[in-house]
Order: sequence, then C-alpha cells, then structure tokens
Amino acid sequence: MKSNFSRRNFLQTLAAGAGVAVLPNFASASEESTVNQIQSSNINSLKLGLATYLLGSEWNLDTIITNCTQTKYLHAELRTTHRHGVEVSLNKNQRIEVKNKIKDSALEAISLASAFMFHFPDKKILRENIEGAKEYLQLAADVGAIGIRVFPNDLPDNVPEEKTMEQIGKSLAEVGKVGFNLGVDVRLEVHGRKTNQVHVIKKIIDYSESPHVYVTWNSDRTDLLGDGFLANFNLVKDRIKGVHMRDLYLEDYPYRELFKLLKENGYQGYCNIELGRVSCEPLELMKYYRALFLALQNGF
Repeated sequence: MKSNFSRRNFLQTLAAGAGVAVLPNFASASEESTVNQIQSSNINSLKLGLATYLLGSEWNLDTIITNCTQTKYLHAELRTTHRHGVEVSLNKNQRIEVKNKIKDSALEAISLASAFMFHFPDKKILRENIEGAKEYLQLAADVGAIGIRVFPNDLPDNVPEEKTMEQIGKSLAEVGKVGFNLGVDVRLEVHGRKTNQVHVIKKIIDYSESPHVYVTWNSDRTDLLGDGFLANFNLVKDRIKGVHMRDLYLEDYPYRELFKLLKENGYQGYCNIELGRVSCEPLELMKYYRALFLALQNGF
C-alpha cells in the first residue's frame, strides 16, 4: 500500500519526539511559492481536447469518452463520417442518448466538425451546403454540442477572389444566424486552397457582417505569412472559438507564443489535437501530448 508519510511528516514527527518545536509549515517560503506557482499554472492552463481526424477516427463514441477521460482531455470534436456515428441520420431518441452520454461523462463538452463548404460557383451546390449546415446545426443542438466547424474552402481561379469571399461571408451569415438561434457556434476553419491564410478569413468575416460567425484557428505555417504571426492573430483574436493543433514538437510553428496570446486574450474554448496519423499506443501518445501541452504553458 502506498504511504502518504512524506519527508516533512517524518521530520516533524522526529522533532516532536525530541521535544523540539516545529513550525506548522516546515517548507521554506520559496518552496511553498514554487508549489503554489505550479498549482496555479496547471489550474490556469488552456483546456485540451481531441479532434477525431485520424487519431480517434476509428473509435465509437463510448471509446472516445473512455479514452479522453483516461488521458484527462476535456473536449472532443467529432469529425463527420467517422465511426462515432454522430450524424444527421440519428433519430430523436438516438440524439437524446448521445446527449445523455456526454452529460454523464467526464467530458465538459463536444463539438462537431462538418465538411460543408461555401466557395462553390454552382449555386445549386452552394445551396445544398448551406441547407446541410443548417441541418447539422440542429443535430449539434440536439446532442448538446457547443459548435460546428465549416470550411471556406477555396478561391476558384475562374471567379474574382473578392466575389468568392463575399459569397462565403454571406453564406456564413445565413448559417450563423441559425446557429445563434440554436445556441451553437459556427466556426470557420482557416483552411483550404488560398483560404488557409488569416487575412483572407478576416475578409470573409467582414463580408458576413455577422456577429455570429467565428473562427477555428488551424495552427498552420501560413499563420506566419504577411505581417507575421502576431499581426495575423490580432486580425481574428476576438472571433476564435476553436483551435486545432498539429504535433507540438514541430519547430516550424510558435506554439508557446500561441498559447500565451490565447491566454492573454481570455480564450475560454478548447485546444484540440488534430494529428494526421494513427498510433499503435494512442493513449500513451495522448498522455505525452498533454504533458507537452502543459509544459509549453509552463504548467509543470
């Protein structure tokens, strides 16, 4: 059986037995300060979640909940078409069952990641994506998801870029209004061909003229282009409601600075790992990822 009898307990007991007065707090002020700083850092760390891109793509919902619980992940973003099965095909009772599973779990929340896009020149295809996103928002509301991900997802060569950006923005405004009425965020991911640049996303949001359109920050190297990382972050900092992250060991991306800026900006959402590979030891990978996630915030 593991003993809770610490070095401090031992010395206090020894001193008491010898009739020596012992101060209630044996550790020095500097030691106590260090402990408090560590505890405070962990408490104030950003919140970690899992986006089921490849890691987790073959897990059903129960397995996602179990694995996130064991590795202390607080959120799951369920990508459409994956094995979790949380899709618009679910009937009313199945949606209630999903909602109750999440409510009864250690997860704080879930989000849904759709593949709806709003760049298509073909008006019929565009309308299908808009209506599909609305239907998906209803699913999100029914299962208790706090937001959905959508894409820009291109600036077609045969169409003026500003025209496409305006089309995406206006489509988002329509979808965002539905999301607002349902209590579900609509998050545009910084993703796609020519649309994976933050200044383009900012223009799209401006075209939407909607307060109900948000951003999923994608942690892509294009975040460093133009006027630089800080300038790009500041363009959309008030709209960020989701964050995707690649491998934290990559030296081509300033994750420590990103975490610092998110915290300074009062970010209350989740930072979700979105790894482009599976693992033969997924739980170990998730645990190590969480450790590095905390360490980059001086959380240890």
